Amino acid sequence: MKYLCLVYAEERRLEEIDDGECLRCGQGIADSGRLLAAEPLHPVSTATTLRVRDGKVSVTDGPFAETKEQLTGFYLIDAADLDEALQIAAKIPPARVGSIEVRPVRELQPRQK
Repeated sequence: MKYLCLVYAEERRLEEIDDGECLRCGQGIADSGRLLAAEPLHPVSTATTLRVRDGKVSVTDGPFAETKEQLTGFYLIDAADLDEALQIAAKIPPARVGSIEVRPVRELQPRQK
């Protein structure tokens, strides 16, 4: 089953984590055959939020909500179950300064007419 591991942290705290450590973590997950994708994100100041309401598009600079921690990256993994996904997520370095949200990926199912 696919799980998305969303990395949240205060951006200034990420300076405590060496990029090389994150690269090694990703490589370790890849070597185990469990990594599907992983990417760090640019700072939240580069974010743009888009909404469509009543057919009208609204675009604003910045993140969806003002929070102390920001989404800073993700790992998309393939794990047998939630327990294995959590074991993998616990090894993601920014977990030491922030949090990792682990969520199963839902397959889209078109409605039958």
